[in-house]
Amino acid sequence: MTTLIERVGLAAFQKIDPEKAHGLSLRALRMGLAPLPGPITSPRLKTDLAGMSLLNPVGLAAGFDKNAEAVPQLMRAGFGFIEVGAATPRAQEGNLPPRLWRLPADRAAINRFGFNNQGMEPITERLAKRPQGIPVGLNLGANKDAADRAKDFATVLAHAGPHLDFATVNVSSPNTEKLRDLQGKAALSALLAGVIETRDSLARRIPVFLKIAPDLSAEELAEIAEVALESGIDGIIATNTTLSREGLTSPNPSDQGGLSGAPLFEKSTHVLAQLSQHTAGALPLIGVGGVGSAEQAYEKIRAGASAVQLYTAMVFSGLSLAADIARGLDRLLERDGFASVSEAIGTGRDKWL
Repeated sequence: MTTLIERVGLAAFQKIDPEKAHGLSLRALRMGLAPLPGPITSPRLKTDLAGMSLLNPVGLAAGFDKNAEAVPQLMRAGFGFIEVGAATPRAQEGNLPPRLWRLPADRAAINRFGFNNQGMEPITERLAKRPQGIPVGLNLGANKDAADRAKDFATVLAHAGPHLDFATVNVSSPNTEKLRDLQGKAALSALLAGVIETRDSLARRIPVFLKIAPDLSAEELAEIAEVALESGIDGIIATNTTLSREGLTSPNPSDQGGLSGAPLFEKSTHVLAQLSQHTAGALPLIGVGGVGSAEQAYEKIRAGASAVQLYTAMVFSGLSLAADIARGLDRLLERDGFASVSEAIGTGRDKWL
């Protein structure tokens, strides 16, 4: 439940530049000014994700803490797992501002950051010092000017992998030119082969996930599912932001960049359900896109997700949303007679096909 301090902070942040507000929210989190309820769990909420034991299936999506600056605090914010990054081998500034827009009427945002981050070395240093607790993963990215972008993903994994619980291959950001071309069958197979080879060389095996775009045709989605099943990866995150502006009531502030938040929910859930059908339970799926309530998290799970992630909804509802969704999900599972998250996975998939 949103506290008075959180409501005041949210109201203040809405009045300033969104990128500056984001930086201030991370600072407030590090200073202990945000709600940190600690672990949210129950026998129903405890679940397994690609061999990782989760206290609950509500995760933080990549992009909120790009540089792993507030990991200890986020680990106590009620999430079952968190993902930081994206990290690239070398630091890069990303695209020129303005590059982030709020759309309050739509409970949405558009960003065109372009993998701005401090680089894998300082990010890894922070991850190496994090406390033990819930699983923490890193979104792997490629430098914009890299001669071999596919190699960049393996490079970041080799450097940071010993300090991670999982890693995500992000070939679905719309903000790095031609990055999404790596979702093609041949390019993706080669990229994942290099990443899996690197993963298998680590002293401790960690799950590797693939994050895909929502703007794929049925044929492209089927190909990605085929490659994923053959590659040895451990799961798929569906989905990243969309290039579509369909469903917006707000004026479109930018034709470039990815749209996230409430308007993405239906599109991303359709993709999730199709992937669930293609993979037939052989790979766990993580549902992302427009999750802003326990009911929406439950819809993702019933569409085929083993876990969910959120980010944009917190811009409008605050960090306490994670704990609220976890508690609400527990009530929904109990209401419908499910003894665990795993029992509910895919039970409502046909609705989305």
